[in-house]
Amino acid sequence: MEMRLNYMKVQPESLQTLLKLEGYVKKSGLDHSLLELIKIRASQINGCAYCLDMHTKDARAMGETEQRLFMLSAWREAPFYSEEERAALALTEAVTKISDAGVPQPLYEQVRKHFDESQFVNLIMAINAINCWNRMAISTGMVPGDYQPAVQK
Repeated sequence: MEMRLNYMKVQPESLQTLLKLEGYVKKSGLDHSLLELIKIRASQINGCAYCLDMHTKDARAMGETEQRLFMLSAWREAPFYSEEERAALALTEAVTKISDAGVPQPLYEQVRKHFDESQFVNLIMAINAINCWNRMAISTGMVPGDYQPAVQK
């Protein structure tokens, strides 16, 4: 497998734009472990191998358990996630697959039980950010495997 093109070299401003969005998400006040779960779940749905490689490594470096990472694609059936995480994961799926059914009112209400208005907006921004990264990585053929996390336990 070979990279189709290096978008970061072809259009450096595109990377800077994505990094600005990522910076917003990191400063949003949302739990960084939760953000990694969101990134992994969206990347699973989108089939982004590069982002799955990156964010599973980041999550492990932050102390996430193998069991929770392995079960993430079946989070509804696994007892390892908090109600807050479940709400965020359900929102991640709905926003990632927005054309299927939008974000139904019951889901909005479920998420709002755990997140205030500002946090809800920040969740949407985080979900949109990883979906954008996924689409860039998949479209340009980014190859997984070499990423090393900067964060350690």
